[in-house]
Amino acid sequence: MPGTRQEHWNEVVTTKVDEAVGWFQAMPETSLRLIRACGLAKEAVIIDVGAGSSRLPDILLAEGYSNIAVLECRGCRAIC
Repeated sequence: MPGTRQEHWNEVVTTKVDEAVGWFQAMPETSLRLIRACGLAKEAVIIDVGAGSSRLPDILLAEGYSNIAVLECRGCRAIC
């Protein structure tokens, strides 16, 4: 395989639109269902690890959650 894994993933995140990658979800239903099932207070700390261009933080903020942290590595287009 030519190139390194890092080179491969750097190319993926810099050349593909969100909808072109298999892990993107316009509506992160499973994450939302699990968060809602926890019955957290709207002020609870919630972290989206490996967020990339996740829509989860925006949806949670729209639902009234106010303490959202987002963690992403180098290479992300949406959050750096």
